[in-house]
Amino acid sequence: MSQMLKSSSAMGAATLLSRVLGMVREIAYARFMGDGWVAGAFTLAFTIPNLFRRLLGEGALTAAFIPIFKEKEKTAAEAEVWRAANAVISALVIFATAVIAIVLVGLSLALATTQFDAKTRLMLELLRVMFPYMLLVCLAAVFMGLLNARGHFFIPALGATLLNVVMIASVFLAAPRFGPKLDEQVFALAFGVLLAGVAQAAFQLPALRREGWRPAWVTPWRDETVRVVVRKMVPGMVGVAAFQLNVTLVQLVSFWVDPVIVASFSYAVRLMELPQGVFGISLATYLLTSLSGLAAEKKFPEFRAALGQGLSYLVVINGLATVLLMVLAEPIVRLLFERGQFGPESTWRAATALLCLAPGLLAFSMVNILARAFYALGDTQTPMKVSVFCLGANLLLSVLFIGELRQAGLGLANSLTSALNVWLLLRGLRKKLGELELAAVKRSMKSVLGAMIVGAIVAFGVHLLWDAQLGHGTLALRLGEVFVPAGFAALMYGAVLWADKLPAALEVAALIGQKLRRSQS
Repeated sequence: MSQMLKSSSAMGAATLLSRVLGMVREIAYARFMGDGWVAGAFTLAFTIPNLFRRLLGEGALTAAFIPIFKEKEKTAAEAEVWRAANAVISALVIFATAVIAIVLVGLSLALATTQFDAKTRLMLELLRVMFPYMLLVCLAAVFMGLLNARGHFFIPALGATLLNVVMIASVFLAAPRFGPKLDEQVFALAFGVLLAGVAQAAFQLPALRREGWRPAWVTPWRDETVRVVVRKMVPGMVGVAAFQLNVTLVQLVSFWVDPVIVASFSYAVRLMELPQGVFGISLATYLLTSLSGLAAEKKFPEFRAALGQGLSYLVVINGLATVLLMVLAEPIVRLLFERGQFGPESTWRAATALLCLAPGLLAFSMVNILARAFYALGDTQTPMKVSVFCLGANLLLSVLFIGELRQAGLGLANSLTSALNVWLLLRGLRKKLGELELAAVKRSMKSVLGAMIVGAIVAFGVHLLWDAQLGHGTLALRLGEVFVPAGFAALMYGAVLWADKLPAALEVAALIGQKLRRSQS
């Protein structure tokens, strides 16, 4: 069993806990504010500072800096390694503080001098409260990148759990104290975001200190490491974060059409991000450090093999998730969200968005891995160009589809352009590396496609039978409506892959069996 799969599963365990708590947060949000215009205003306002987590945190800054950090570990003294890290952190603090100051002044002036409608004014006021979260989440993400580079994956991923705990607490403990109306209580959630950002960054400091890092101000203006990072990072801000940039641009368009679209599409995105984040992001994070080391040592055959192996694992695991999210979209949304302010109509809106978004799950996850392969090779230009093109295509398709299909059109546009993104990135990698050695990936895709078809038929049939005979009138019946069809589909999916003796599937099954035996011992 490969070290890649073991490390990704360790990080995935912590990420799973974080994502589960994130889903609990979304359940609390749905019950509290449904998918109405207040929810739409909050969702859009939170999306904008949270975008920087993808641009800088899970994206371009760490993708540009980790290869340099790994190279310095091999060639420089320990003191120089941490000095370079502090120089990058100092530059981040300066940049983020300047952006926050400019945005807050601009928002304050706009709110003071312009007459906005109630929906837009609420969104801008919430954005003014939450925008400083940008600095906090970027620091947390850089700390995570440093710990990942030192071989720590579990503790950094666990830090996001604190963020979700604080945000959940803001719904139940703080919101009732902010006033009787929903558009007043929602500000408790905004302040909760800021407190959550502090908790997430602070959680990682003890582990960093144990590694030898000490905070120190390093003037970044003439620092060579900062220059190299900035030069590689700026185009990469688009390259790695294509999915989140797509979501943000689409939400901006949607808000002006109808804020309800923003909230309902956001709930679908959260459901999509659960499987994408548990394994896709975990695998991509591991691969960045692994591929960077192989590229630094010029071991390109091993580089191609590691990339192909990672894509094979991704296809096997997220293939099943794709089937379940598509076939069981409505039961899943009903089980998780339909309570309080989130009614049956809200369920239908979010489910139609998820149905059209789920087919792109494999493509969304592959973009994260392929973009990191480029960064490990020191190329930030190619993913940037590809992403700019795909962002334009996504925005165009979203505008074309949103009028008739509403949130479903947004999901369809994202799925189509993410597939295009993968195709273009693969073409770029083939030009850079010659052969990609993707025979194992192609075999995995062929086997997984057959297993997905079988799993989809089984899940659809069992769900129809359950709904006709038992319905979904109670919580127990709703649980069964999701997990019984999902269980039968998973068994058939695994049986097809096992019968085909797919190596990636056998390794995944071996890891699951090993984890189960350890839990029983």
